Amino acid sequence: MVTSRFSSVLTLALLVILISQLGCRAISRIGESRQSIAARRMSRQGLQAMHNGDWTNAENLFSDALELSSSDDRAHRGLAESFWQREQPEPAIKHMENAVRLSGNDPKLVQRLGRMYFDVGRVEEANQQSLVALEADRYSAEVWALRGDCLRSQSNNVQALAAYHRALALQPDFPDVQMQAAEIYRVQGRYDRLLATLDRLQEGLGGIEIPPRVDMLRGIAMRQLGQHDEARRCFASAATRDPSNAEAHLQIAALCLDAGDIQSARESVDVAMKIDPIAVRDGRWIEQLENQPQHVAGHIQPASSITEIQRR
Repeated sequence: MVTSRFSSVLTLALLVILISQLGCRAISRIGESRQSIAARRMSRQGLQAMHNGDWTNAENLFSDALELSSSDDRAHRGLAESFWQREQPEPAIKHMENAVRLSGNDPKLVQRLGRMYFDVGRVEEANQQSLVALEADRYSAEVWALRGDCLRSQSNNVQALAAYHRALALQPDFPDVQMQAAEIYRVQGRYDRLLATLDRLQEGLGGIEIPPRVDMLRGIAMRQLGQHDEARRCFASAATRDPSNAEAHLQIAALCLDAGDIQSARESVDVAMKIDPIAVRDGRWIEQLENQPQHVAGHIQPASSITEIQRR
């Protein structure tokens, strides 16, 4: 009888302890759940502030969210973008790595991490992320653009161009991709395709200011197609819009040499020398000018006597 009563008391005590532990765990889970919900709410507010351009408020909200829940992938993503916007790539990448891990390799975050890697020169890691992103989402123009950039960095222009075409099929107006495709057409000497790509780019930009590089590429194509007057106009526009770039002046010098106008070529090279002496020396422009006979302006020099600086 005593043994039975002792067993009942012991069982009751164990049940009390078990219920107490379960209750504590349940309360803990409720607390964690409330913190997680609050963190998510702050992250949503932070993302809205970020989209509105209020970066200071956004960063504060993301930081507060992570204090409540360190496993909030959206808060990590938001802080990554905040640090990136402040030109602090190392903490930006660290937070984006956490966002990718916590999100279960969300393809959009994988692509963004790959783009960050690429922009800081970590090309191999960017390449790996581009492949992971493609396995999850083959219908993202941004992922194909990243893939194309990685391939181009490996000098694989053929496959890079194919990747850019896939991106443009999904998003026809994609200026960064259109510019990269145009650069490949330049290297390949496919100047008609280059001009068609630039035309499409300009149409898509509408009233937005066109990058000076567009004028440069158009001028290169026009020169190769024998449209020297139009080429000169394009180079002059590029030089005006980007005074820190010597290439436009060197291209004008090349046009002057095409026409046998040595004096004008010298003047353009002199301007380029003040902007970028290294580019002038690398192109051996001084030697070229010294070796030019004094022809009358308008006499056409053989094309083989001119350095093809657009292929550099």
